[in-house]
This record gives sequence, C-alpha cells and structure tokens, in this order.
Amino acid sequence: MCEECGSDHKRITLLHNARACLKNHTQYICGTCGRCICIKRDAHTKLQRWNFPFRSPKEAKLYLRTADYALKQACGIYEIENTKGCRFYKIFANETACRQYLNKHKDRHRYHTAVYTNREYKEYPHTEIRKLSDEETEEYLINSSDRV
Repeated sequence: MCEECGSDHKRITLLHNARACLKNHTQYICGTCGRCICIKRDAHTKLQRWNFPFRSPKEAKLYLRTADYALKQACGIYEIENTKGCRFYKIFANETACRQYLNKHKDRHRYHTAVYTNREYKEYPHTEIRKLSDEETEEYLINSSDRV
C-alpha cells in the first residue's frame, strides 16, 4: 500500500469516464506512486470530489489524501445512514465537521466515530497538483488496469 495516497494500486480510478476527468480536471499526483486523484473544485458548489458521498469506505479511502491535502490535516471517513436506510461514506475534517453536517441534514445519522483516519497529516515532497497533458492522460490510461 502506498504510504502517501493509501492505494494498493497505483493506477486505480473510480470513474466511468476516467479519460475526461484526467484530461479536464486538476489532479493530485501522488509523489510516491504517481496515482492521480481528482482534486478539482467545482466552481458552482465550491466542493471537491472528496466532499461527495461514497458507496464504501474503500472508495472513500481513495480520495482521503486529497481531503488531507486540501485541509492540511488528517481527515476521517464516516459511515452515514439516511432515514430510508441507505448507507454511504463521507470524508470530514473531524468529528465536529461531521456533527455540523448531521445538524444540517436531520434525515441522516452517523454510526460510529470515523471508520478510518490517517493518524497525522504529512507533507510529501514530490506531490504535484496540476492538469495532465494529453500524452500523460493517455499513458496513464494505458497503464490503468484497476478499477474499483
């Protein structure tokens, strides 16, 4: 497993349209293994990909490093359930941020403390935040065999 981004696979992606994301969105490029993680901030919602719900802790963990990096602290993954019984996982900076979210969304509740968190925030010297060139995108996809 990569110490920096937490992935067992250096070319894993969640996206159905990975090419468009890699080509058009800003990427967090892991300085340790080279894995690209979408870190684009949506101009309309002001949210980054890590702000959205995930189907599993495994999926959320693939974006946890971008939250840590953006907030400059060790964040956590929390299991949330809505009143319809649908479970999902969200990344929050800490317990307080999770509680604030739940206070705004009365139809949701949390099961436990964070199901996963990095122990501490750490900077990595070779990390890059940038868009990939067309050539880099194609090379990344050719070497991408893993999907969640």
